[in-house]
Amino acid sequence: MDIELDEVDRGILHLLQQDARHNTATDIAAEVDVTANTVRNRISRLEDAGIIKGYVPVIDYERTDKSMHMVIQCTVPIHERGELAATALAVDGVVAVREVMTGHRNLRIDLVADDTDEITAAVSRLQRQGIEVDEQELLKAEYLQPFDHFGASAADE
Repeated sequence: MDIELDEVDRGILHLLQQDARHNTATDIAAEVDVTANTVRNRISRLEDAGIIKGYVPVIDYERTDKSMHMVIQCTVPIHERGELAATALAVDGVVAVREVMTGHRNLRIDLVADDTDEITAAVSRLQRQGIEVDEQELLKAEYLQPFDHFGASAADE
């Protein structure tokens, strides 16, 4: 289902990305100048269209027992990329998999572990699944921000 996003939709998306847990429909309605019921209806429509696919907490893995966060760059055959992405996601410790639109290093895997033995075991399992591991990087920090629905012109003002 394809839908065209307007400023209200983009405003809702922005505010949900900022803080989906604490931004109520009433809070969002006040920001985007519509009623809370309109916000709820828009969110349902965005979910039904697959634009909003879920609500996921941002976890600081360093503060958990999985203090090591690895970014693993991999290469897989392009025609198997989707299938191998799903296979990788089933490996213990894998928290995210991204398909990249290139021939080389076309799969990016985020893995969390509490020690190097767990990392080694997970990487070995990925390799046994037919995933070629090109590079492993230990992530120090990650910084996220919501999509800026106001665009560059608002930033220039």
